Amino acid sequence: MKAALPTARKFNILALIINLAIPLAVGAIGGFFTSSNVQTWYPTIEKPSFNPPNWIFAPVWTTLYILIGISAYLVWQKREAIKNLPRTVAIYLIQLLLNLMWSFLFFSLHLIGAALFEIIALLIAILVNAKVFYKVDRTSGLLYIPYILWVSFATILTLSIFMLN
Repeated sequence: MKAALPTARKFNILALIINLAIPLAVGAIGGFFTSSNVQTWYPTIEKPSFNPPNWIFAPVWTTLYILIGISAYLVWQKREAIKNLPRTVAIYLIQLLLNLMWSFLFFSLHLIGAALFEIIALLIAILVNAKVFYKVDRTSGLLYIPYILWVSFATILTLSIFMLN
């Protein structure tokens, strides 16, 4: 007797919207911490020559949050096959919380050193999240590559700002 192949899950627009809304909400909250300080405090600190223009951050982060949401949706579609779903969800939520905390530490509290340590923890959490998601769904894990690259750059940028200030 032949084993039945798993059937593809149906597209669920509501689940996709929810999975997109979660990281976009994190981004919006982070934007709240960031927005006023980009015009007031941020221009007063020393930045390295490779610091991108301010206008680039919003479209890059929006794109990354959309990719994170799509990735989460792909994992959500396979949730019944995940051996330890609470652990997977916890890793995802911790990564999002660390993402939010960087904006708060750096822009609201102006704690560049603390933000540096925090972004290193964030990068580790993103790598763990990508690996866990990859095991569930290859595409989901691969969607984290731009996020990993951007946060790696942001880590170098944070380190440089810390050293200059």
